[in-house]
Parts: sequence; C-alpha cells; structure tokens
Amino acid sequence: MSTAGRFIVVVLFDGVDLLDVTGPPEVFALLRRELGEASGYRVALAAETMDPVTTSAGVRILPDTTFQEVAGRSIDTLLVPGSVEVDERGRVRAVADPAVVDRVRTLAATARRVASVCVGAHILADAGLLDGRRATTHWSTARQLADEHPSIEVDADPIFIRDRDVWTGAGISSCLDLSLALVADDFGEAVALRVARQLVMYLKRPSGQSQFSVPLEPVSTTRRIEDLRHYITRNIAEQLTVADLAEQAHVGERQLTRIFKTELGMTPAAYIESARVEVARNRLESTDDTLERVATVCGFNTTDTLVRAFRRKLDTTPTEYRNRFRASSTV
Repeated sequence: MSTAGRFIVVVLFDGVDLLDVTGPPEVFALLRRELGEASGYRVALAAETMDPVTTSAGVRILPDTTFQEVAGRSIDTLLVPGSVEVDERGRVRAVADPAVVDRVRTLAATARRVASVCVGAHILADAGLLDGRRATTHWSTARQLADEHPSIEVDADPIFIRDRDVWTGAGISSCLDLSLALVADDFGEAVALRVARQLVMYLKRPSGQSQFSVPLEPVSTTRRIEDLRHYITRNIAEQLTVADLAEQAHVGERQLTRIFKTELGMTPAAYIESARVEVARNRLESTDDTLERVATVCGFNTTDTLVRAFRRKLDTTPTEYRNRFRASSTV
C-alpha cells in the first residue's frame, strides 16, 4: 500500500504530557532516516490556536497548525495524548477538556485511524470513539476508564491494543511501542525493527499479534511489597509459596494476599507467575537455553508448566515466542 502523503496529526492542549507528544514524532523521524522520504509521513502538531502550549512538564511547545486548519483535511493518523491531575493524597486522575474532546471527535471523522497515548484513551472514550471496543490506558487510570465508560472493555495489561482502526496505548513510555506498531502496520515488522534498533528497543509486539510482553506492573506504595518483589526476583528459581512470602514479610498468608491485591491488583501466586514469565521471556530472547533449562532456572520446573504459563500470560508458546523474535532479529 502506498504511504505517500500520510498526514499524522498530534493533538496539543495545555497540560498535555510531554513525552506523549514528542515520543511518536521521534519514531517517525527515525523511520525517515531508515527509508528516506519514502515514508511519506508528515507530522503536524495541532492546537486550538497558534499560541505556545504548556505541557505538564512545564515545557512549552509551538503548534504547527490549528484544529480549524486541519479539520477539512484528510488525516491518515490522529494521535491523541493525555493529561492527568494529582490530588493532595497523590491519587492520579485523567482529565479530558470537553472542548478538546469535541475537536478530537470532529477530526477522527476524517482520519484513517486514531490512536491514543497513555491516558489519551479517556479523551477518545469521552468522544465516543471507544464504545464497544477493547482498549487500554495507563494502569493508574484504568479503573476510572472502566467505571466512567462501562461500554468499553478495558484491559490494563497490554502495552497497547488495536481494535480495528482505533489503537490505544498504556504507559507514557509505551508511546514508542505504539508508534513502532503503527510503523509495522504500514511497512512491516522488519522495517519497524530497524527503527526499534535505533531507539535501542526490542520490537515487543508485531502488529496484529498477541502482546509479547508481561503486563507492566504497577508500582507498589509500601516498602514491604517492594522488598518482596526483589526477594521473588532473587529467588525466582526456588519453589516460592505464599507461606514463604508471608514468613518473609512477617504477616499471615491471608493478610499477604490482601496486601498484594490492594497494592498490585493480583494474588501473590499470580505475581510470581508473571515474574517467572518475564524472566523466561528474556532468556528466550537472549540465550540458546533449551526449554527444559529455561523452565528450571525460572522456577517452572517442567516445560509443561512453562508452556501453560506462556499461554495464560502471552497467548503464545515459548517456542512460538522464540521463533518469532529470532525471525525478526535476523532481518
């Protein structure tokens, strides 16, 4: 498919997260470095006026154009970043200016595809663009998104989700993963991998495939849980049990389970499995270990247990994961 003249519009507004805005254009710029002008990508930062926009980091950005000027144009990709507010107790909440929501709704009508970065999903949701779709956002506002928009199937685990022509990304840094996925969708995985190498990143998920990474874990707020997470990592090959962790934390097993569910949103057993899958994933990418060896050093003990865990967490098998990664890395 020809990509000549693909026009990418990044939405700007006061309080927008800086990396949400600057990350994707950097990916597209590196694509031009790899392909020359053949990419056809033209990126424009659009705002209500041409006045400087102050980001959440305090850095001011000059728009390239206004919403009014691009409203009548054919947009290839509309990128919608987000913004949050934090209350006196440190609680994070996504915010969506109704005026920005209206502009996004209008611009989306002429866009081939729409993508949100991080909490930008809340703007898409308020614009009605995620109704009946599966979507993700930053883990800290996923509950808010689900509560405010019950028609959306919110999944906070993947780094990004594609539902037909609408894409949603998770954490702030995952704007790079999302942008690489857009590049892969347009040019193929081999080209996207070349750009990923320039960014010193792995191409975690080929477009249209199941997420090939363990869910990004929320940061806990207590030292006790952080200590336990480090303990699990150091002893990943051991037969870790809830009783072991409870003893390590000097609490009862039921209390430990309650703490994990409150702090991390999962049981201790589920966290241990996720940690083991992450270690196994890295070994499959970077070593020639047999599956039996990977299972042993990661605490799964048997290959059957390893395979079942990969299917639950990543919707693939260890062999499929390794083959796909190696196939990309040899391009």
